Amino acid sequence: MTVETVTTNTPADVQAQGKPPLDEIMLAMDVVDTLRRRQRLVEREYDSDSREQDLKQRLHKIYAAQGIEVPDHVLEEGVAALREERFVYKSPPKSFSTRLAHYYVTRGRWGKWVLGSIAALLLAALAYYFMVALPRGQLPERLESAYQSVLEVSISEGPGQQAQQLYKAATTALQSGDEDSAKLALQSLYDLRQLVEQAYTLQIVSRPGEKSGVWRIPDANPDARNYYIIVEAISADGRPLQLPVVNEESGQIESVSKWGLRVEEDVFKRIAADKQDDGIIQQRKFGVKRSGQLQPDYLITTTGAAITQW
Repeated sequence: MTVETVTTNTPADVQAQGKPPLDEIMLAMDVVDTLRRRQRLVEREYDSDSREQDLKQRLHKIYAAQGIEVPDHVLEEGVAALREERFVYKSPPKSFSTRLAHYYVTRGRWGKWVLGSIAALLLAALAYYFMVALPRGQLPERLESAYQSVLEVSISEGPGQQAQQLYKAATTALQSGDEDSAKLALQSLYDLRQLVEQAYTLQIVSRPGEKSGVWRIPDANPDARNYYIIVEAISADGRPLQLPVVNEESGQIESVSKWGLRVEEDVFKRIAADKQDDGIIQQRKFGVKRSGQLQPDYLITTTGAAITQW
């Protein structure tokens, strides 16, 4: 039978191997700390090798008063460590690595400001992208889509021709860098589609206290008169509609619910006689606007010229 022998190292064995035990290292550090606290003792005894024994004797007494027995070699190690400043912290030399370490340690002070600045820049960048860059990049596609949408709802050539004019003007503006004009043309295409899709009945206004017709003396010909019948657009559910109308007197487009359409004198007098008969116009329907058309089909002859104020 083989017997295995387990060998354990004593502190003396470890010291013999060149590595002092941990408790002796800690004790040596304590000696250094004691010497630092008793600075006068060190200054008096430290500067003379001949008086090193006196210093160790005094240290023996200090530790003995605390009930601690410290070997001479530990005291010698502590005194040597104090001379060599072995246990004194020394700041590392300045370098890129130490700067990074300093920034990391102090990140609590400056980190929130840096993060706040980064967040603000990121928010500004996102706002610019979604509010400026993205819409600008999508503008040609939006113009093409708006143009095609007008063609899709049209049942006559008129809306498509007007849409084509707006689309060409917009693309020309984009090529020359005039983004604002292109956006205005895009909005006009949207408005045109809405107008083409609408369906309504054009009726002569016939209510107490409201005029059904007016006449004007044009500035260019004081001897002439222009006659107008006042009309309004009524939707399928009976609502009056607000529509864009070109005022021939000012040349401006105005959004109105009632306007005057120019007619011949005989048409004007016939409608006036119908109303004077019993206060009611029997044939109020002036025209019908179907979805897909740009202009109404007029049931009463008119030039299409209009006024918006009287």
